[in-house]
Amino acid sequence: MSELERMIDAGTGRTPADIVLKGGRFYDLVTGDLVASDIAITGDRIVGTYGDYKGAVEIDITGRIVVPGFIDTHLHIESSLVTPHEFDRCVLPYGVTTVICDPHEIANVLGTEGLQFFLDSAAETIMDIRVQLSSCVPATHLETAGADLPIERLLPFRKHPKVIGLAEFMNFPGVIHKDPIAMAKLEAFQGGHIDGHAPLLSGYGLNGYISAGIRTEHEATSAEEAMEKIRKGMHILIREGSVSKDLKALTPLFTERLSPFIALCTDDRNPLDIAEQGHLDYLIRTAIADGADILAVYRAASISAARAFGLMDRGLVAPGRRADLVVIDSLENCKADMVFSGGRKVTEALFASRKPVAPVGTDSVRAPEITAADFAVPARQGESSVLGVIPGKIITEHRRHRLPSRGNQASVDLENDILKVSVIERHGKNGNRAVGFVQGFGLKKGAIASTVGHDSHNICVVGADDEDMAVAVRRLSEIRGGFVVVEGGKVTGEIALPVAGLMSLEPYESVRDTLHHLREAAYALGSTLQEPFLQLAFLPLPVIPHLKISDKGLVDVDKFELIDG
Repeated sequence: MSELERMIDAGTGRTPADIVLKGGRFYDLVTGDLVASDIAITGDRIVGTYGDYKGAVEIDITGRIVVPGFIDTHLHIESSLVTPHEFDRCVLPYGVTTVICDPHEIANVLGTEGLQFFLDSAAETIMDIRVQLSSCVPATHLETAGADLPIERLLPFRKHPKVIGLAEFMNFPGVIHKDPIAMAKLEAFQGGHIDGHAPLLSGYGLNGYISAGIRTEHEATSAEEAMEKIRKGMHILIREGSVSKDLKALTPLFTERLSPFIALCTDDRNPLDIAEQGHLDYLIRTAIADGADILAVYRAASISAARAFGLMDRGLVAPGRRADLVVIDSLENCKADMVFSGGRKVTEALFASRKPVAPVGTDSVRAPEITAADFAVPARQGESSVLGVIPGKIITEHRRHRLPSRGNQASVDLENDILKVSVIERHGKNGNRAVGFVQGFGLKKGAIASTVGHDSHNICVVGADDEDMAVAVRRLSEIRGGFVVVEGGKVTGEIALPVAGLMSLEPYESVRDTLHHLREAAYALGSTLQEPFLQLAFLPLPVIPHLKISDKGLVDVDKFELIDG
């Protein structure tokens, strides 16, 4: 008997199903009703609801509610600082059964080798990991990336069964002005899915951008911005990550009328936030607590997300749908008691059955030898440009300050919270390095450094002392990438991220615990930021507005050009 025949027989009640959930209720996302019914599963599929079923395995879920598995519609797994296998083990127990990832970070370091690593991993994980092909590698000509992915290198991956389409098209000016490289990628993916990334774009420019066939958008940060994009046919992916937090501002979108046009995403979420708050389950209960319509929230977490990305086999508790299910305590609390992925009950034994995938990019940190003298900045007359950090935001301000000097060198101004910042090329391409000043980290001594530096992932270091900055950079090379804290010439905290300088080879529990210590070490330097390493990682990101720093120098993002500080 074929698998399909088994499913039909179980659905009709002629034969027992593989698994039957009994005694609970399920949330019908079509009607909004809570329905008392058995749920029958055979193979990877739901075969029966609205009835009584017998099963080879029967599980009592009395008092609990079953909802469809949650779908994260846009994220970078690398931001969890663990490999896809560990991300699977970390996040799936929270009810996230499908993720749509853009391996943009590893692609900017390793190119096609990074894409293949993610696709190989996705073939083994219990969670269904779908991959969008990274569209912006390199992300900008104003910084040195480790790789280049023109359309010719993307096309061989297009037909892979785990690939959905083209990932977030960040170069929206290139779309509007018909840049040839951008156009080649857009032309190749016409008729397929193309993800958007167009912060604050509106009016005729937005019309042109959407006309390129771009369907989804996760960068809306206000209800007004989101509504214009919804009215023009886009599907809004409401984001709440570890840095970009838009859920509260977009809560008014959670209405029954708008629910077909919204979904949820995390973009970038680290293991500390996952451990302390949860994942998409946190977004769900937070939105509901803030007054969002419950039906709209659960639709956004599942069926609306599935339809936005053409995953028509999932998103409802209904016969014929993929058996991705979350058994929760209540709709409001959304605590996962039990999770099924493709009809399999999620357990540690199930994770242990996966085949490992060999790590890649373990020699990706090829920075030049750095000394304290490399952080010298000549003093100048008048004011200098200073990057202004805004806590909890990835944008920075372009501030002007008159800096103190020692001899002919500009120096830090601890009284005004102005430190040195440097970005150092670490891909072995040219050894570029640039030095500037940043305000807002709060350090009174020492230095912190990282090989996670969006989007090109060069080394970024911030410090109050040049020698400590040099020690931190050298230590990053020794541990093959990661985060480092230095005080008085000694390393006081570190985490090694040897997979492309972005991900750990350790279990997520170990990463989580090490991050706690690392954060405390940064606080001991005086850091006033809740997540100093996340803020550090986004300092180079060329997001409008205003001022950023790359290995080539200070970048005026409004004009998209290098400037003399």
